[in-house]
Parts: sequence; structure tokens; C-alpha cells
Amino acid sequence: MAQPLSIKTYVQVSVEFDPDGNMHPTSILWEDGMHYEIDRILDVRSASAARAGGQGDRYTIRLNGQVTYLFFEHNVDYGSHIPGRWFVERKVPLQG
Repeated sequence: MAQPLSIKTYVQVSVEFDPDGNMHPTSILWEDGMHYEIDRILDVRSASAARAGGQGDRYTIRLNGQVTYLFFEHNVDYGSHIPGRWFVERKVPLQG
């Protein structure tokens, strides 16, 4: 059986900032309107999204008891008022 395909899916994320300016995502609003609280941030590092493509800060998070990744993709236009976007690797079944 073929493995599902992973695609980059941009999501809305609520974020808190600590006094040092570090971002701490607190929840994700999925594309279908479902809201998910992030239980815990387990790790943050610069990494690529190996399955869906893209580069940025990879947050290893616990969401509803499951460990998954949330990525922050930095805007390459540093003069922009938009610092970047959040995405997840969403699995979709292969057709065929």
C-alpha cells in the first residue's frame, strides 16, 4: 500500500512572545475551522519540511496528545510587514 502524500498547508496560529522575543505558538486554527490547543512545545530548531518541502523553524509540539511538527516559514523579503507564515505537513491519500 502506498504511503500518503504530504503537502504544505498554511494554518492560522495564535502566538505568545516571551520578554526575549521568542515565539511560543499556543493554538492552531485548521482550514476546516477546527481549533486545536497546543499541549506543549517539545523542541524548536531550524529544519526543512522533508516531506512537504520548505525551510524554516520546526516546532515539535504535542497536540491532543500526539507529537507532530509545526513550521514557521520566514519571509525572504525582510522589508515586508509580514514576518512569515505557519504551515503543517498535511497527509493526503494517493489517488490511483
